[in-house]
Amino acid sequence: MKKTLILITIIALAACKSPEARYPVTQKSGSHISESIAKNQELLEKEVAQIEAVIAADSTREYQSSPDGFWYTYNKKNKDTANTLKPEFGDVVSFDYSIKTLDGQVIYAEGEKATRTYAIDQEKLFSGLRQGLKLMQEGETITFLFPSYKAYGYYGDKNKIGTNWPLQTKVTLNKIIEKEENQNQR
Repeated sequence: MKKTLILITIIALAACKSPEARYPVTQKSGSHISESIAKNQELLEKEVAQIEAVIAADSTREYQSSPDGFWYTYNKKNKDTANTLKPEFGDVVSFDYSIKTLDGQVIYAEGEKATRTYAIDQEKLFSGLRQGLKLMQEGETITFLFPSYKAYGYYGDKNKIGTNWPLQTKVTLNKIIEKEENQNQR
């Protein structure tokens, strides 16, 4: 009986050993991340060169560079100095837009897409257009030149826009409904 008790005690103590961590058989160095960064930088440089070529070829317009990483030019600028309202977070805007490739091939023609209403920074919209709308005033029309990462990026729009396409988008801002007005209409 004593031997059985000693044997059970030894087995119980051996079973209390904490588990050891298992390490992966192979470890990755993360070099694929460095390669991906290099490829994306190369793609951006190529797209910026394409956009700069479009700007250089269009001597009739003056393009501005946005700190957000895209370029734009006014087709129709608001000259009403009394109305300088630009949309802010929560405002609802109504706008029309068309999309072309940088070389001018029409992807979505004017009027092909229905007039869109959008709550600023509260709905899904590609990042360049989201930021571009904040630069506009009612009645203005602006043509934006977006590198692919500011447009539809790697995935495209799963319809007419492919992978990593830089785009030019012509946008007309029809109306701004300020956040306070928007809440009163509900």
